[in-house]
Amino acid sequence: MTTPKPYHPSFCFRGLIPILFAAFALAARAADTTWPLVSEVEWQPLRAQISRLLEASDMLGSPFSAEDRNALAAAEKKSEADAVEAVQKILDAHCLVAVQINPESRVKVARGPAKPELVEQGWRQFLVKVVNEAGVTAELRVVSPNAQSVFSSGWAATPSDKVYKKRGAPQQKPADLWLEIESFDRQPLQKNLSGLKLEYRIVQLYSRDAGRREAKLAFDVGQGTQDLGFRNEIDLLFAAAPAQEVRFHVRDENDQPATGMFLIRDQQGRIYPSQAKRLAPDFAFHPQVYRADDETERLPAGAYQIESGRGPEYLTKKITLTVGKKPAEVNVKLERWIDPSKLGWWSGDHHIHAAGCAHYTKPSEGVLAKDMIRQCLGEDLKVGANLTWGPCFDFQKQFFTGAIDKVSRYPYLLRYDVEVSGFGSHQSGHLCLLRLKQEIYPGGDSDLHWPTLCLNTLRWAKAQGAVCGPAHSGWGLEVTTTNLPNYVVPPFSGIGANEYIVDVTHQVRGPGGKLTPAVDFMSTVDTPYVWELNMWYQTLNVGFRTRISGETDFPCIYGERVGLGRSYVHLDGPLNYDDWCEGIRRGRNYVSDGKSHLIGFTVNDLAMGDNGSELKLEKPGTIHAKVRVAARLNETPNVELRRRPYSQKPYWDIERARVGDSRQVPVELIVNGYPVANKLVEADGEIRELEFDAPIERSSWVAIRILPSSHTNPIFVVVDDKPIRASRRSAEWCLKGVNQCWSQKQRFIKADEMEQAKNDYQHARETYEKLIQECAAD
Repeated sequence: MTTPKPYHPSFCFRGLIPILFAAFALAARAADTTWPLVSEVEWQPLRAQISRLLEASDMLGSPFSAEDRNALAAAEKKSEADAVEAVQKILDAHCLVAVQINPESRVKVARGPAKPELVEQGWRQFLVKVVNEAGVTAELRVVSPNAQSVFSSGWAATPSDKVYKKRGAPQQKPADLWLEIESFDRQPLQKNLSGLKLEYRIVQLYSRDAGRREAKLAFDVGQGTQDLGFRNEIDLLFAAAPAQEVRFHVRDENDQPATGMFLIRDQQGRIYPSQAKRLAPDFAFHPQVYRADDETERLPAGAYQIESGRGPEYLTKKITLTVGKKPAEVNVKLERWIDPSKLGWWSGDHHIHAAGCAHYTKPSEGVLAKDMIRQCLGEDLKVGANLTWGPCFDFQKQFFTGAIDKVSRYPYLLRYDVEVSGFGSHQSGHLCLLRLKQEIYPGGDSDLHWPTLCLNTLRWAKAQGAVCGPAHSGWGLEVTTTNLPNYVVPPFSGIGANEYIVDVTHQVRGPGGKLTPAVDFMSTVDTPYVWELNMWYQTLNVGFRTRISGETDFPCIYGERVGLGRSYVHLDGPLNYDDWCEGIRRGRNYVSDGKSHLIGFTVNDLAMGDNGSELKLEKPGTIHAKVRVAARLNETPNVELRRRPYSQKPYWDIERARVGDSRQVPVELIVNGYPVANKLVEADGEIRELEFDAPIERSSWVAIRILPSSHTNPIFVVVDDKPIRASRRSAEWCLKGVNQCWSQKQRFIKADEMEQAKNDYQHARETYEKLIQECAAD
């Protein structure tokens, strides 16, 4: 039983203290939030600021009415004091709030007379009256907890994200994150306050929803300027009118229903739907959305420019849409410029992700297969290898089945496989493991127990018939030269094809115990081409037969779209995932950004990928190479892109191959890494057959490229049954690479694998030492 405390007057008074303080704070806040009127301000700079305000409003598509303009013009004829009073009466009517900055630079906010009316999925413009008693010239910042992004992905999508994440504020429920805010601080206005005692700013508000919604707005002019008692914040109840439904009618070149890419902008260039308010199936990290035939979007009344397309094999078109008071429709007929699949060449991207990097981790751990197949459909990417990796591994692993996912719709196939990244042997170079039968390395059910030596991972994967290769090959192989091949030993300090220099020398047991190369391919297109191709060329020059495959690493290296890097695999029958992967292993593919194509490469009528891609000659002679080439450049050169160093994105793009201001690109025949012949082709979308002749003095590898846009796999020309030993310098470079790689990677190897690692590296050293003796002097 609790004994009651004796009555004491001080006890009762202590209980009243919090209540009294709260009452005083409320009373002070109410007293200090009356609408401010300013009398002592210089008229000439105020008039100039109002002139810029009118110009900005016109530019933003929200002009003042003729009545207001006439009233402002009439005010200019009055005395300065009367003019200042008159313009305030006119402009205050459009103010959502007034911001007062006292002489100590403390900020407080008052509610304005403008009706807080918004529109669903659209922007509305209001004025903010700024009474600047401190003469502050800092930026006036406005944020809101309701204007945070609806997801948590490790990057701040909005200014409000930055503020509230820095404060450690908890993520709100998605239903409360309906608002987006922009302060218009570009020309003709200025980013910072002028220091004038009175000026007006423009704030733009976006509502994701229709109906009544409450939001908190907070203003400040720098850290520590928020007023005591949170008087720099204000709670407002908004009413958002519903937007109109816009229905998309999307047909492909065969007049069949299709999924297309749509980039929707208003006249101010703002993106719809708002990226900060997107959840799957729309992704916030790129501006476009994908809509299938008969799907809809909601847009407020206004004029829009819509860019439509469907990946690099289609033309991009622009549509003007006007939305009024009734539902609207968008009719799109997609138009191809090329269809490699009709010739038996099937596009695919072996490295895309449904979790990690730009994907969000809240409200869900990445996205689902249905969201990823929408991306593939909208980019006309036939095969998507959706790789589970470190982030969200335990959530995403449940979707692996060892077969294509049920969301696949022929010929669009999505399958879950694995990238060793963020765990296991990733420090020595990430690995793409395709066509797995078992997803998890033996000994556990997650990603904590995997080997730290890449070759041990490959031994397990190859035993089950997987097709394997290093991801984003160029990372860690950085050099400053543009020469190909070059003999600068890179640092081997990254997560690309680093341990590859060792692994390529090994054979491991495949299904049934048959020896097979430990590495099937190197990934290309998503890192700088010199860094990728130099490693590949060097190992080809000493006789190894690794192939290449194109990837995007979406949305990590590139979030722009899936299929930015592609492999086009030639299949004799219908498309299926296992055969597509097998085509990569056999080198029956070319890699491309999708804007140039090298179809049907042959040497002396031997097709790339047939007979192990091996052509035998009894003695030195001349080879005859053929290829069907198609490329498409925009008519206007992208000068800014062409000026970028090759080490800046996009790393592979046909624009970089353009000859001057023409619409031509060079097609090169390369032998042992060096161009021996080239021909210029018009990049106008037409398919042209090119032929090359080249002397072959000794066993060599031969390929075709449009650098840096597309590259075939090699055909190996074997003269007099002798192996390819094209370059002693390449063998020496490889040996130096093994030693450099060991210096960087040994610290990441677990103790129980160290002896194996030492033996595997030593095997590589001995292999290259032998090759140095066998290779021809350069």
